[in-house]
Amino acid sequence: MPQPLDRPSRRSMLTAVASAATALALDTRPAASQAIGGWTHAAPFPQPLSEVYGTSSGAKLYVFGGLDRGIVPMGFSYVYDSVSDTWTKNRDMPRAVHHTAQSELNGKLYLFGGFAVSNTSTPGWLPTSFAYEYDPATDVWRPLPPMPTPRGGAISVTYNGRLYVIGGAGMHPGQSPAPLAFTGSVHRALGTVEEYDPQTNRWRTLQTMPTPRNHISAGAALGGKIYVIGGRVGSIFMQGADNTDLVEVYDPQIDQWGSLLARMPSSRSGGGFGVYKGKIYAGGGEYRTNALIGAFKAFEAYAPATDTWTTLPPMPLARHGCAAGFIGNKIHFVGGDIQSSDQFGIPSASPYHDVYEVVEPNP
Repeated sequence: MPQPLDRPSRRSMLTAVASAATALALDTRPAASQAIGGWTHAAPFPQPLSEVYGTSSGAKLYVFGGLDRGIVPMGFSYVYDSVSDTWTKNRDMPRAVHHTAQSELNGKLYLFGGFAVSNTSTPGWLPTSFAYEYDPATDVWRPLPPMPTPRGGAISVTYNGRLYVIGGAGMHPGQSPAPLAFTGSVHRALGTVEEYDPQTNRWRTLQTMPTPRNHISAGAALGGKIYVIGGRVGSIFMQGADNTDLVEVYDPQIDQWGSLLARMPSSRSGGGFGVYKGKIYAGGGEYRTNALIGAFKAFEAYAPATDTWTTLPPMPLARHGCAAGFIGNKIHFVGGDIQSSDQFGIPSASPYHDVYEVVEPNP
């Protein structure tokens, strides 16, 4: 029968535990130059579905899209008010699509492309060239000239009064939409870059991104350049694709792509991202290997000024296909799937709304 420890042994054990805890705390303490912060929770998302996408404007986060059972686009529109910590449903999108690219300019929101149901009975994965302007003040959608290239899974960034749509996935040249299904051969990754000018209401095609990909993270107007991070090469579906950790930079002032930068610590695609004080924050994402399939909790920040990455406290919940955006110094992650969407038809969407506050260290 085990005997109780005597007083010296207890004291020794307590001292050892305290020393170990102190050492662990010192080992995990952020460096003086590293932003610190923590996670909290906010009002849950009213309609938990996968493939939702967000854009922040002022004190609000706007969330669009939604995909039910991996096949049915929902096309909803919600707004989160950070002051009251409440959600409000707005007017639905003019046509139900998912995997849109979106960005904000002068208080208006712009949505481009996405996947829709075709005119046949096939699932909702037809690449589109839709373009819309949404006015939050009036809850009104306005159609814009369509993108030159139909695609979904792209990203949009705003710079110098213009909107850039980069990457995504579309159909093979000459391919009919009829065979759309959950296979890796349907879509191909694109390096397409197209610019929309709201002043002239026109599109123009720019230099192609060196590495075609979809499900990208990005940040704009950092030193006058656009940084494209991670993403998925190959199909829009993970079963016919692979993730990349590449970081490429585009200069819209001269329409030129530069050399590769410091690689993302985690190769992933389909996460949420946002920009705050010159850094790009990326969380979540999807992965698949022959042995594993699932979603990431990883949360990392890229600083273009030093071309370095910082690993931050992981997200409380692994997810991908989620909406994200900064409101002040807080980045919000909303909805999304807690597993890979390759598990079509199995509900795994989350209503959770997690918030990370970036707290800059004292000078």
